[in-house]
Amino acid sequence: MGRLVEITDVILRDAHQSLLATRMAMEDMVPACEDLDNAGYWSLECWGGATFDACIRYLNEDPWERLRRFRKLLPKTRLQMLLRGQNLLGYRHYEDAVVERFVDKAAENGMDVFRVFDALNDLRNLKTAIAAVKKTGKHAQGTICYTVSPVHTNEAFVEMAQSLKDMGADSICLKDMAALLKPQAAYDLVKGIKEKCGADTLVHVHCHSTTGVTLVSLMKAIEAGCDIVDTSISSLALGSGHNPTEAMVEMLEGTGYETRLDKDRLLKVKDYFAKIRGRYREFMSEFTGVDTEIFKSQIPGGMISNMESQLKGQGAADRLHEVLEEVPRVRQDSGFPPLVTPSSQIVGTQAVFNVLMGKYKAMTGEFADLMLGYYGTTLGTKDPEVLAKAEAHAKKPVITGRPADLLKPEWDALKSEAVKLENCDGSDEDVLTVAMFPQVAPKFFKTRPQGPKNLGKDPVKGGDKKEAAPAAKPDTKPAAGGNGADPTVPVTYVVSLYGREHKVTVAQKS
Repeated sequence: MGRLVEITDVILRDAHQSLLATRMAMEDMVPACEDLDNAGYWSLECWGGATFDACIRYLNEDPWERLRRFRKLLPKTRLQMLLRGQNLLGYRHYEDAVVERFVDKAAENGMDVFRVFDALNDLRNLKTAIAAVKKTGKHAQGTICYTVSPVHTNEAFVEMAQSLKDMGADSICLKDMAALLKPQAAYDLVKGIKEKCGADTLVHVHCHSTTGVTLVSLMKAIEAGCDIVDTSISSLALGSGHNPTEAMVEMLEGTGYETRLDKDRLLKVKDYFAKIRGRYREFMSEFTGVDTEIFKSQIPGGMISNMESQLKGQGAADRLHEVLEEVPRVRQDSGFPPLVTPSSQIVGTQAVFNVLMGKYKAMTGEFADLMLGYYGTTLGTKDPEVLAKAEAHAKKPVITGRPADLLKPEWDALKSEAVKLENCDGSDEDVLTVAMFPQVAPKFFKTRPQGPKNLGKDPVKGGDKKEAAPAAKPDTKPAAGGNGADPTVPVTYVVSLYGREHKVTVAQKS
């Protein structure tokens, strides 16, 4: 009997987030749950990431109810989520008490494993969330966002792993969101973590498949002592998604390593999602193959389809290549942050603006905050000219402390505002939904009684099961700031793009 390698399947979350723009309805996942629960997984990732946002923005579905249903449908298997540290599931930092309450409610509603990461690998942004998970008695997985740059080294990642373990992390995850982890680096990193943190340290490796090299990387990680790897059922795998679960099982045969997965159950799940996938064709990324150019752009799997959508909405779909070339330049200017939510969206959107409007002629508020330290610190130094533009845009100074230390207690204010909303039941869960997405939640609460939408097409009848949401259109409106009569004075606009508003400052003469 060989050494056991455990598997986490991401079919219920990251697989459809990466390949189908997170649009899969809960009702299309329910029929597969019995086989998934009995297949022998270490865990099933089913919540967090962009699912919370997609549930209320597009699917008219309560994400808390989704979690409770998964808990009932998957009684034998650990449920796993992706949590953005101090950002939770939103796009800003939250005060510590809000972070603690969110973790407590997620655990209460059925979550077992919290994969906690920070987009900048700033350990200060992980401490509160990891401590909160530990307090609930659930599994806290400290996460390293893997990236490649002149300032990121294996030695630094290994030291981060030790710091996460010192914080109380029950396991260490190496999160490779853009498929940048090459085989030898995977071996060296896992071996280094095991040597530094102890052979009994549970190491979990997450890779996307975008560059075509990472199935080999997972094998090398296993050879170095990795305990758990992430995969996805093959009918929702590859492209900007993940390596196929069945391929991993077959690859390990005869190597001295083995999984405990039931192949018959996997086949049933594969066949089921093969039928479902086609119903979401309109949300599929056009990227389905292998792209080694991503070693240059470093754009994570879920971001490519978002960029395609942004550019299509602006009538500039043919400029994707320019944006991909601009991303690494923007990343360098901002201190080489890893590209993962929300930093990937922040850097990616700024790259789109740079291509469409000129280099930093327009700047989003989020990008200014990233430059000024309001998301945390980066390993690399920032371009001083861009930093000066960010200060002028945001009209606030650079900070070096933990961003959440600037926040005042906010729970009471959040609750008092939430309970005013139509159909908000005043529960902690509803208040947290408002806290995460204050622009989207009010509309969701109004329509929640109508029940969930399914945006998938019926392959037999050729139409929607229920009316799909209209395609997103960019909308621009002037905001306070600037002087429209003076072409030398920049004007600030609020650009509404795919349900999110960005404040951008544009030099009129451009």
